[in-house]
Amino acid sequence: MLNPYHLQAQATFYLKTMGCQMNEHDSEVITGILMSLGYVSTDSVDEADLILYNTCSVRENPERKVYGQIARFRALKAKKPNLIIGICGCMTQQKEELTAILRKLPHVDLIFGTHNIHRLPELLERATSGDRVVEVWDEGQEIIEELPVRRSNTLKAFVNIIYGCTNFCTYCIVPYTRGKERSRRPELIYDEICQLAQAGYKEITLLGQNVNAYGRDLGLENDFAQLLHELNKVPDLSRIRFTTSHPKDMKDNLITAIASLDKVCEHLHLPVQAGSNHVLKAMNRGYSREYYLDLVARIKKAVPTISLTTDLIVGFPGESDEDFQETLSLVEEVGFSSSFTFLYSPRKGTPAAKMTAQVPEDIKKERIYRLIALQNDLSAKHMQTLLGQRLEVLVDGVAEQSGDLTGRTRTNKQVLFSGSSDLVGQTVNVIIKMAQTWILRGELV
Repeated sequence: MLNPYHLQAQATFYLKTMGCQMNEHDSEVITGILMSLGYVSTDSVDEADLILYNTCSVRENPERKVYGQIARFRALKAKKPNLIIGICGCMTQQKEELTAILRKLPHVDLIFGTHNIHRLPELLERATSGDRVVEVWDEGQEIIEELPVRRSNTLKAFVNIIYGCTNFCTYCIVPYTRGKERSRRPELIYDEICQLAQAGYKEITLLGQNVNAYGRDLGLENDFAQLLHELNKVPDLSRIRFTTSHPKDMKDNLITAIASLDKVCEHLHLPVQAGSNHVLKAMNRGYSREYYLDLVARIKKAVPTISLTTDLIVGFPGESDEDFQETLSLVEEVGFSSSFTFLYSPRKGTPAAKMTAQVPEDIKKERIYRLIALQNDLSAKHMQTLLGQRLEVLVDGVAEQSGDLTGRTRTNKQVLFSGSSDLVGQTVNVIIKMAQTWILRGELV
């Protein structure tokens, strides 16, 4: 990328990332752009010439943290008048939040959204010239390819395949902050992953709010399963993962692809959110409890070693004790290896925030404690089934305290074992000798 807005030698930036893997990858692009402009990363806000927060809006707590943390930078700004403070990401895409940022944080110089990251050089140039820059697009335009990326890992890489979401679950702000679905061209995805494999990357994770929707906006016959078949041919690549899959769009050919393609890992994140048909309908999830359980049964039949993980929301408006009990029973019947559990958090601008029968906080907390206890028990039992097994592990580092090698199985379980640091980046076989709730310990074969 050309550097028309180079500012000063060795200017430093501090970048704080909140939220999902999509935000993490956006921050890798932001870092790449800033480094192409001559900036150097720093872990200290006191040393930074640019402080930038890449924000999340899925839950309320991260938003509150943004206001609190950035408010404290006002004193730093007074000491360093040339300091640029910026906010980007999903918070800025919400009109009410944008208004609140402008009112509550007058010392913020630069505000942009999720759709115009590629314009950061020009926006930053204007901000350093003394303007207060606010540029937030309501919708994304064409996908900008070949932006510089500074990846946070040298073995594993995130690759966006589809942006946005058009499902409009009643609790979710994402369609309003990320826009409608826009898929990348398959040949561009293939080329990017070939370049990553040639550079030594062993594992890629395909990203999208709903990867199962890939391709339907392009007017092509290519769907997500066909994309996986093509990517499975990439030389020197060891593993392919993807997230997130929407149950209602999961086709039989995708199940077949997971079962048959040697580079596609046997791990599937399949958010169910609730186990009650009443709650699922209120959430506008587009499937029933029975559909989800049948889908899981078909997946397990095709891929017996599959590790299923999920997202669960507790305390959605109108959730009764009986509804919650159905969630517990579904979790137990599926036997998820792990799950991400969340208390329902009203998001302004979503239909669920206006629903009556909001569940009291004390009831939400009591329910989530029960759910977490159940999931912890299931996770521990699942890990015990791996004792004595010989598993393929991609070695990704060395534990700081113990000096053990660390790695991940194909089903995304973390494994610790003794070995030479020369093995980092290689795929090895490990026999599991001890199983804890979240970590496996083994011996190198």
